[in-house]
Amino acid sequence: MKTSQVKASSTSRGATLQSYNNDLIKSMDEMNAKREDLKQEIAEATEEKAKLENDMKVIREKLTRVEESLNKKIASKAEYDRTIKEVESAYMRILESSQALLSVVRRDAGILEKKV
Repeated sequence: MKTSQVKASSTSRGATLQSYNNDLIKSMDEMNAKREDLKQEIAEATEEKAKLENDMKVIREKLTRVEESLNKKIASKAEYDRTIKEVESAYMRILESSQALLSVVRRDAGILEKKV
């Protein structure tokens, strides 16, 4: 090979290596940029996750308070139901007694009128 061919061949190989090097650097820069984008997305998703977890905690606490209040109200309503049932039963007995008493009074009034 002639010296000029060796130089040309060397220059060509050098240019090819430079091209490969440039492509490699470009690819690495692109990967670094994508990594940074993912890093930002991960940070945002992590922040959103923490916010949602906190919201869930707040909602669970509120749900617990509402359930406790609801259970107290249900128990109170059951007590009202029991008391109302007892009062209605007692009232019915009073009505029955009043009706019986009225019958006795009318009967006795009728007997007394016949005697007069």
